[in-house]
Amino acid sequence: MKIYSIGIGPGNKELLTTQAKNVLEKSQVIVAYTPYLYYIKDFIQGKKIISTGMKKEQERAAQAFDEAQKGKVVAVVSSGDSGVYGMAPLLWEMKQKLNSAIEIEVIPGISAMFNAAAKLGAPLGHDFCTISLSDLLTPWERIEKRIVAAAQGDFVTAIYNPVSNGRFWQLMRLKELFLESRNPNTPVGIARQTGRNEEEITIISLNDLQSNLADMFTLLIIGNSQTHNFNNKMITPRGYYNQSKSSSDSTGRQIMNESFHTILKEINFNGKSLAHKWVALHCIHTTADFSINQFIEITNNAIPYLHKLLYSDTPPVIITDVSMVTRGIRRNTINKLGLVVKCYLDDERVATLAKEKNITRTQAGIRLAVEEHPDAIYAFGNAPTALIELVNLVRKNIAKPTGVIAAPVGFVNVKESKWQLKYGCPSIPSVIIEGRKGGSNVAATIINAILSWDEAEAMHPGEGL
Repeated sequence: MKIYSIGIGPGNKELLTTQAKNVLEKSQVIVAYTPYLYYIKDFIQGKKIISTGMKKEQERAAQAFDEAQKGKVVAVVSSGDSGVYGMAPLLWEMKQKLNSAIEIEVIPGISAMFNAAAKLGAPLGHDFCTISLSDLLTPWERIEKRIVAAAQGDFVTAIYNPVSNGRFWQLMRLKELFLESRNPNTPVGIARQTGRNEEEITIISLNDLQSNLADMFTLLIIGNSQTHNFNNKMITPRGYYNQSKSSSDSTGRQIMNESFHTILKEINFNGKSLAHKWVALHCIHTTADFSINQFIEITNNAIPYLHKLLYSDTPPVIITDVSMVTRGIRRNTINKLGLVVKCYLDDERVATLAKEKNITRTQAGIRLAVEEHPDAIYAFGNAPTALIELVNLVRKNIAKPTGVIAAPVGFVNVKESKWQLKYGCPSIPSVIIEGRKGGSNVAATIINAILSWDEAEAMHPGEGL
């Protein structure tokens, strides 16, 4: 008296294990969901067949026990692995309930998620979990808690039973929950009918996931924060190359990378350009103020444009309104590129000019700077009057700045100074921190973001730290 619970894999005979073939051949009775019989027809000729349609799992289990009680060797068939959303748990529950002496042996099979993962590349390279969206036997409230836990825990997540005729909204609710914790560009693998003639494999972003892309024959794999596309495959790193890379980084760069990855998990950059994202990450890393993301405006492709100029044979001078901005710009990179960074506040001419013209010292500094470097990159982290002065000189065709970083901070004329730049000098490549926010550290970190723009694609900041 014995029941074998057999996983037959996805349906391809090549993916049926030798152990499963041997057990099918020696079994006297085959119990299966009717469509599964097609995939094992070569191994069950002349045997007693018991089959049912969908939602008859308990009936099939009871019939298997009845046949085994008669002394027959019975094979109960599941697709994939019988222990993964298959018949094995039900058979063991029924044995427990009946207090039956019938022996049960589970024969493992290749689960749909493992076959799908093989087709998609290597998405299960780190911690992963599985969730079924079928709420026939599990309350949706419990399923939703598991979805939130998987998303927040940064698990690669395999989704079984994503959509059916009567279950059309649950996948989109899952998407909403995941987007609260995951980047919208997170890769999602869609594997339909894997191992069968109708096989379809697609990789999209989480943001593009829609219910009409899946059905009951589909398995989804949602990547974690490290999963990426390579040659149209999903790769979830195990961590070997991260270790070797971080070991060659300075301690400062390692800390900055860890900070950036932490920020990426906590903020949604949906719809933002890479340039915006790169500047925002630098500003948030510097200030720990996540709201600053809402105040960043970049005009005229400023980040790649100014980066290219600073790395050219004739880079522009960088002028700052106060010396604190100068000190915050990455010194190793300045020296490497031979850049000139100047603040005129300490120039002995400034006090004289300010007194003579009845203007602030920062205004006087900007007037002197424009006389000597009219085409410089100007970075403002403190004084709105200095920014207003530059705008006036631009509109008089005296100054022709290559670019402007507008991050003065405070309460008087701060917002107005930024509006003057935005609306009065619309053709100048600029990075503006709108409203009252800003500061010398913010202006300096924006310059550092421009200098390190070539690190943005790989998201590996901090060269020179």
